Amino acid sequence: MLILQQIAYIHPNKEVLFDNINLTINKNQKIALIGNNGAGKSTLLKIMAGTLIPASGVCTSHARAYYIPQIFGQFNEYTLAQALQIEDKLKALAEILSGVVNETNLTILNDDWSIEERCREALSCWQLDHLDLGQKMSGLSGGQKTKVFLAGITIHQPEIILMDEPSNHLDRQSRQILYDFIQNTSGTLVIVSHDRTLLNLLDSVYELSKRGITVYGGNYDFYAAQKLLESTALDMDIKSKEKALRKAKETERETLERQQKLDARGRKKQEKAGVATIMLKTMKNSAEQSTARSKDIHAEKVGNIARELNQLRKELPDADKMKFGFDPADLHKGKILIHAQDINFSYGQKPLWNSPLNVLITSGDRIALKGQNGSGKTTLIKILLGTLEPQKGSIQRATVKAVYIDQDYSLIEASHSVYEQAQAFNHSGLQEHELKIRLNRFLFSKDYWDKPCSVLSGGEKMRLILCCLTIANKAPDIIILDEPTNNLDIQNIDILTTAINDYQGTLLVISHDEYFLSQIGVRQAIELP
Repeated sequence: MLILQQIAYIHPNKEVLFDNINLTINKNQKIALIGNNGAGKSTLLKIMAGTLIPASGVCTSHARAYYIPQIFGQFNEYTLAQALQIEDKLKALAEILSGVVNETNLTILNDDWSIEERCREALSCWQLDHLDLGQKMSGLSGGQKTKVFLAGITIHQPEIILMDEPSNHLDRQSRQILYDFIQNTSGTLVIVSHDRTLLNLLDSVYELSKRGITVYGGNYDFYAAQKLLESTALDMDIKSKEKALRKAKETERETLERQQKLDARGRKKQEKAGVATIMLKTMKNSAEQSTARSKDIHAEKVGNIARELNQLRKELPDADKMKFGFDPADLHKGKILIHAQDINFSYGQKPLWNSPLNVLITSGDRIALKGQNGSGKTTLIKILLGTLEPQKGSIQRATVKAVYIDQDYSLIEASHSVYEQAQAFNHSGLQEHELKIRLNRFLFSKDYWDKPCSVLSGGEKMRLILCCLTIANKAPDIIILDEPTNNLDIQNIDILTTAINDYQGTLLVISHDEYFLSQIGVRQAIELP
């Protein structure tokens, strides 16, 4: 149904993103396409969709693909009908129904007499009944834009569906509608996602890496189990190679010491026997050459093992190379940090919440803030932090140090270089080399230090914030995460999960990712009406 042969893509700066990609996607397959940020997942999906031309290779499709992108800003000036590419059909149908029956309108409509009915059905399915197909996309939230394109599946009824991070920005209810669709559809699916609940609904995992495409014939849990086996085998190989290196170095040392003792003993015997000076020199040179040969042989063996060990270490997952340094928060467990009673807020005449909210947060709590898109989650965060005051009710806040990591990573100064950003959090006066060690620990090598933060990906920005928190003099009492897993790949979600689990302070998380919430030990929830 969809065949990729010898596909390569090269960036405008001549950097090769990937090459020699070969894969075949058969009818009714449901495939997860995963890989680290920068591997080229979105690019490969666009090539499959026909919206991007590869540098070389051939992409053959036996059916028209419907593509749902990850970013929708390019559609802001479009109406919903234009974004869904149905405006011409709807106009043709309207003109035909008003009596303008001509060849042009009939050709455009192409006997699609149910187009209006499917549009109503699709918008209703995704809870978009209140939207008009003639309104601009710019007025919609991120979640609504995603749902408009998801509604396009019912409208266009394609055989192949390509989705790039479709659960991003969707609330819990909308995610469930998406999960149900994935389970029940008989269409062919290729989905780029970090949502592990979604990934477990798919038949197979295709991992894109520098080695190309590796196919795992099962869902994400099967893939994770296979990766664990690979990782365990790699660890055993590394330990075995480290042992071999130690043994080779020990053998080299013992051989050289033994040779030196034999040479010294031989010289003493020859001197006692009265061997001529010229003969002594000849014998000495011969012994030195023999020692040098032996030394070269052992050095070559040690060098070969060391190179093999370095190559194995390069294959370690990046997360395994990191060490985290979160300090415990100073506040004793159970101390009341925020107590809000009967609070509410209005942006107009109507209160944001139908009934006033009561919120109690104590030190050490791990709380999820839940609610549908538009329910006021971000407003509540601002009230809890004190940047907004409630218009009704009362709130008491203890003096605490809070860090708010929003969806735009506002803690990162775009104009700073990566090193300058780290320096901005260096309240304890760490030396330059110590800062660079911390940056390396979070995968920011020398190549990154002078890069402007504005060019970093979402995952890189999140890692830099985590690095900055470990550089800061004092761990925050409260960390607030606003949709932290959006736009992160699985690798960076694992990094974030590990870091958060090292943190002992209070955690408040806005997230629709139930798997992530369970992994970081969230047991409480504030449900917004």
